[in-house]
Amino acid sequence: MLTRRHAIRLGLTTGAVGAVGAAGGLFQTLTSGGSANAATAAGAPAVTPFAVPLPVPKVLAPYRRTSTADHYAVTMSRTSHQILPGTRTDVLTYNGTFPGPTIRARKGRTAVVRQINALDMPASVHLHGGSNPVEHDGGMMDTIAPGRSRTYVYANDQVGATLWTHDHAHHMESEHVYRGLSGLYLLGDKAEDALGLPSGRYEVPLILRDAQFDAAGQMVYTMDDAENRTTILVNGAPWPYMKVEARKYRFRMLNSCNLRIFILCLNDGSQVTQIGSDGGLLPAPAATPVLVLSPGERADFVVDFSKYAPGTQLTLQNMLGPGPTELVGQIMRFDVGEKTADTSRVPDVLTTLPALPKPTVERSFELRMDEPGTGDKAYINGKTFDAGRIDTHIRWGDTEVWTVTNTSTTIPHNFHTHLVQFRILERDGQPVYPAEAGLKDTVLLFPGQTARLQLTFDTHKGVYPYHCHMIDHSAMGMMAQMKIS
Repeated sequence: MLTRRHAIRLGLTTGAVGAVGAAGGLFQTLTSGGSANAATAAGAPAVTPFAVPLPVPKVLAPYRRTSTADHYAVTMSRTSHQILPGTRTDVLTYNGTFPGPTIRARKGRTAVVRQINALDMPASVHLHGGSNPVEHDGGMMDTIAPGRSRTYVYANDQVGATLWTHDHAHHMESEHVYRGLSGLYLLGDKAEDALGLPSGRYEVPLILRDAQFDAAGQMVYTMDDAENRTTILVNGAPWPYMKVEARKYRFRMLNSCNLRIFILCLNDGSQVTQIGSDGGLLPAPAATPVLVLSPGERADFVVDFSKYAPGTQLTLQNMLGPGPTELVGQIMRFDVGEKTADTSRVPDVLTTLPALPKPTVERSFELRMDEPGTGDKAYINGKTFDAGRIDTHIRWGDTEVWTVTNTSTTIPHNFHTHLVQFRILERDGQPVYPAEAGLKDTVLLFPGQTARLQLTFDTHKGVYPYHCHMIDHSAMGMMAQMKIS
């Protein structure tokens, strides 16, 4: 597991060390806890790592296409799915798959998605990272009743990015997402197409999450339980392997966990090339030995397997707990095959971000929750969520700087805004490292950390939430509302 010395040996920049919370005591807190016996106390069926191939979520085909729009139908339902070999697990699904199918949308083409709720509880579908009117945002109180349907319309007038859909029904979103209501929404555009990045079967989604299973192979859900969710799943499979050709691959990675933060690296210590984050491509490729992802964050990166001899096996490792290293310390394995022709490339310039406007308003936000053993509430600026309260009034068109601080003593948080992508100006007074230089909608804050964010509110008006995207924390009250008018 990661220590300050390991971080330095990996060649992390000062900013990156800050981003992963390299204060020595903090690492001890986050990486301790759990043992092999504790992790298997429930008697969950044993899983041999790297024994199942990596599945790739199906791409959902539109049932109707017009000159300007693609129409989709999705049904939310309970079903059973084989997650652990030889065992069926009850899950909540979009269209019966775990995770849900991927929607591949295009900038400038409207996506019309009819969501049918065949569950026995309300649900709300939020397009995380999307810039949409309030009525199509999928807010926490704007739910679809059991047996009813709702049509969400996404104009897709933002740049290409790795987005995702998930349930957002307040007080239920944590368990709903944990049990399976999430799926990728990959937005493409012509500018990205022209870059020549790896594509087709060489562009692969990696949806990371964790879970706890009981002796019958059923998922166990307990609010705010990070310690026991020690089975790591990629695209719904436990510790899978992937056969790759000796050439470049583009990976679209999402951390869809409720609470777990990943600090990822290849076991040989080699660098990967990060090309994008939450809101789209970075200005330039960023070579990095680690990928840091808190819940809800995305990383778009390229690995060139051509430098490895056929037969090489590379493990994607995780350097952060909680949980026993033999379980949470490994994610998946890449099995390198023969070298094949590769015309893809990663250009030196990926995109040009717009100039930052001069801000007119500054605000401060404090994230805090009851420490373990002292309570079960979570707060923004000392308040728990109240659907009838507007916490922040914003004038449409304004550019603001928000200083967000995690004042918890031992608990990490992150901060997610609906509607707007932001730019991270600095962390703890220091410039951000290259992987955070692009558009973001979720930012990780370890205890005591502060980040300054710049946001411009020039798209839609209305009431939108902002919250911790460690989803259990938002369900415990770490959520507030802004009104843009």
